[in-house]
Amino acid sequence: MTSARRLLGALLLPLLLLAGGCVSMPEDGPVVGAGVGDEVDADMGGVPAIDARAPQDGQSATEVVRGFLDAMQAWPRELSTAKEYLSSDAAATWNPDGLVTYVEAQPPQSTTSDRVSLRLAGADRLDARGAYEGALSAYESILQLSLTTEDGQLRITNPPSDLVVPQTWFEARYEQLALYFLAPGGDVLVPEPVFVADDDKLASTLVAGLVAGPDDERAARSLLPADVSLELSVPVSDDGTAAIELTGEATALTPTENAQMLAQLAWTLRQDPDITAFTLSIGGQRIRLADGEDRIPVEAGARLDPTGYQASSLLYGLRDGLLVSGTPGSLDPVDGPFGEADLGARSVAVDLRGERAAEVSQDGTTLFTGPVRGDDDVTTALQDATDLATPAWDHDGRLWLLDRTADGAQLRWLRGRRGAAVEVPGITGEQVKSFLVSRDGTRVVAVVRLARADEMRVARLHHDQRGRVVGASRARALEPQEAPGRIVDIAWRTATTIAVLNRLSPASGKVGTIGVDGAPTGLAGITTTLGGATALAGSPVPEQVVYAVTGGGLVDLSVAVRGPQVLDEGITYVGYVG
Repeated sequence: MTSARRLLGALLLPLLLLAGGCVSMPEDGPVVGAGVGDEVDADMGGVPAIDARAPQDGQSATEVVRGFLDAMQAWPRELSTAKEYLSSDAAATWNPDGLVTYVEAQPPQSTTSDRVSLRLAGADRLDARGAYEGALSAYESILQLSLTTEDGQLRITNPPSDLVVPQTWFEARYEQLALYFLAPGGDVLVPEPVFVADDDKLASTLVAGLVAGPDDERAARSLLPADVSLELSVPVSDDGTAAIELTGEATALTPTENAQMLAQLAWTLRQDPDITAFTLSIGGQRIRLADGEDRIPVEAGARLDPTGYQASSLLYGLRDGLLVSGTPGSLDPVDGPFGEADLGARSVAVDLRGERAAEVSQDGTTLFTGPVRGDDDVTTALQDATDLATPAWDHDGRLWLLDRTADGAQLRWLRGRRGAAVEVPGITGEQVKSFLVSRDGTRVVAVVRLARADEMRVARLHHDQRGRVVGASRARALEPQEAPGRIVDIAWRTATTIAVLNRLSPASGKVGTIGVDGAPTGLAGITTTLGGATALAGSPVPEQVVYAVTGGGLVDLSVAVRGPQVLDEGITYVGYVG
């Protein structure tokens, strides 16, 4: 993967040059927006072009640094002007690896004739693929630039290893999409979120990301050959066909594996609205499906849907102790044992096809499983638990359970008569309030109760190539939400984002959205304040509505004017499958 990652860094380097306003750094104030070109190019997401200004003779250290920061924002993309602000040695080797965004570049903390020091407030970092790495520490947020004199002009000798750009125009020009890899067992796709520039190089950026491969191959893998590279951009014809040419040697794959590899590309490229199909050549060899077709529609690979192939879109809930399903205004008892007998359940989870259900008893000690429809009996799957959270189903029919014991949370899975405990450092043994498992079975998200606030943590679930769960990564904390304190509930918003309900006061709460990588979701997420919300009902399918559950009913969080859709009396729980 090393050579592929180096290639990706080179490919993404120009993509990381964003625009939206030149930076002006006065001696006695913060960096502010300055002159922007008037020309708007539709191929660059409809944003204005920015012409980088070359250095002028006799500039002071502060002016050289200001010009360098401005030049890193050239749009369309180019680095040659920014390199003019560097010493000859620095310019020859400068190859920014990632991207740092900041809210404000605060005034120079110290300035001399050969040194300028700035603090980047609200700084975050993306790696070369565009994957979010988190907030910079206080130390990392200090930008210290040294200068030397060459041919009578001051030039920077130690440029940062990342491009440094304002967050405002980053948000205007980048969007969060996903690279689609495969679960180790190959039976489902796994989305990995990345930020990419919305320009005419989008297809090239996405393909380059796939070539680089996943970060954690125990949670996701790629069937693209490890040693291939994308040396040219990906052209898109007028009929929407992307032509992908990879150099290197094609790997011998079975017909199934070949279709899985093409599905990775199909799901990744379908995010570009200009692409309807693609062709793939590796080392000059055209890759085809088993039927000989070499023009692959981006709708290919439906069975590998990470949100569940043909998953039910209905809501499920409990009303007067009976399992009900349908739409918010019409939830009726299911035609099966759970719709006929009140088992005294407090929560329920239904598998992705809407075929089997698992109910947790009121005291949290017992788990009942059985069919949603039909005449089969309900089974007591577990009866010695301490305090079960609401379970979760994945695409492979595994039922995930989290028991809040006296020794902390214990995670396990069940499938029929089989099952096993899974140790998740950072979640196992902690005081966990609730949890989610992604439908692709590769992520677990937990709300951990701490002394003064709750903390969301995410871990990757590891599988072998037969699809068996073999362990998990250490859970890491996601960035704190704007509304600190206690978390009332969490739910999937998309396959890579989570809706979070925070308590603001006894009578009000705030719903926000955060990425599974900790990245803020910006305008694409949900941010709203509402009263009386006690839970969330969400789905990773973007087209399905995320609801806030209130005493008056379900509130659709996707619309500006929100009136609750009244629920039938006696409803005590509601949610989607999974």
